[in-house]
This record gives sequence, C-alpha cells and structure tokens, in this order.
Amino acid sequence: MNKYLRCATIWAIALAIVPGPLPAKDPANPTAELHLGRLVFSSGDGARMWRPWWAIDYPDAEYHLTRGLRRLTGVDVAGDSVHVSLMDDALFDHPWLFVQQIGRSSFNTAELERLREYVRRGGFVLIDDFHGEYEWRVMSRFMQQAFPDWPVQRLPEEHALMDVFFALDQRTQIPGRRHLYRAGDGSIQAQLRGPAQWHGIYDDAGRLVVAINFNMDMGDAWEHADDPVYPLPMTALAYRFAVNYVVYAMTH
Repeated sequence: MNKYLRCATIWAIALAIVPGPLPAKDPANPTAELHLGRLVFSSGDGARMWRPWWAIDYPDAEYHLTRGLRRLTGVDVAGDSVHVSLMDDALFDHPWLFVQQIGRSSFNTAELERLREYVRRGGFVLIDDFHGEYEWRVMSRFMQQAFPDWPVQRLPEEHALMDVFFALDQRTQIPGRRHLYRAGDGSIQAQLRGPAQWHGIYDDAGRLVVAINFNMDMGDAWEHADDPVYPLPMTALAYRFAVNYVVYAMTH
C-alpha cells in the first residue's frame, strides 16, 4: 500500500479530523465533556532528555487520539490532554489518566496515596509503554504500595472492557516505532522484549480501575498513525482499545 493510500485508509477508519477549531487547553475553564489527563512525574533514573519521560509521544499521540475518539464515539473530548501531577488538585477533574514510561518513574508515599484516592473517587488509569522485567518490577512495586489490597491480575478475554464498544482480542502486540524493523522479505516486523500482557487492578466492587499494557506501546501507535512504516493493523487495534478504555471509564 503506498503512503498516500495508507494515510487515507487510516483516516477513513478512525482518524478523520472533525471540522472546526480545537477546544482551548485550560483546565480551569473546561471546554469539553472530557479532558484526558496525562500524568506528570519525576524520573527515577536521573536521565536527562530533550523531553521528560512522562511526555513521550506527546503531542502527536493526543492529536490523533482525540480526533479518533470524537469521530468514533461522539464523546465531546477536548483536542489535547491536560498534564497533571498526583499532588495537583486538578487531577480529580480528569476521569481518565494516561501514564507512559512508568518504568522510569519515581513516586513518594504521598503521591501514591493520592493515586489511591483518585481511583476511589472513580478515576481510571491506563499504564502504557513499559517493557522488560526491570520495568515490570518498578510498576509492581508502586502499584502494590498504592493498592496493597488490590493485586495486579491478568485481564481475561471475557472482561467487559473487551466488548464495551468494539469486540477486541489480545492476540496482537502493539509495538513502539523503535521496535520495528524491515525483514529480508521486505515486510515490517516487530521485535520486543517479550510477549504482550494485558493486566489490570480491580477495586472492591470489581471495577477495573487500572489497565496495564505491558510490552506494548499504544502511545506510539497513536503518535505514528499517519506514518506509512507503522503497520496499519496495529494502529487500528490501538485505536479500538483506546475507545474501549475511555468508554469503560465513562460508563463504570
């Protein structure tokens, strides 16, 4: 599929731009029914980058994702995410919180208590883009501290999340752009550190409050939705999962 036909196909499936100006990004004066939250955190490894770890894939991931959500669901979603820390009172204004690169994060006790309060008030957290055993241990340690009575569990195929809007399965791994390579036959393949694993944390009422995408990078799939190198099936699946995550959070 050539570059231009592929881009047209993607937009036709999920990413058609809604006409008109984007809502203003001002959390004090919301202009839409839903303003997605992106979690700001300190880095635990001391690394310095041209952008912080929490902002990986921003702003292109949100640029594409918000338009896909509007197109596919009719939800009045703002055209950009709002960046909030766990100690920011604005956290509670955003029922859907996106966390990338948790394997690079550092949280103190007070922040983890606020995370627990956030989900107890009805918030939904999506953890994405972390890979390998070390980053899994980092995530597990913070989640155990935040939710000592709620273990991380495998997400079953029959969970309501998998059918709340789109009917989904867990067989396709969604890689980052950096994980792609061109095989000898010319096809685009992905090489990650391990198989995709879909996990979650449930509250006492059985509501999924934290969704955990391990060895996956949905943020990259959204960010590179118009990149002809990124595989179309993976982009399409990443959008369908995003829609289900948002619809589940807004209806449970």
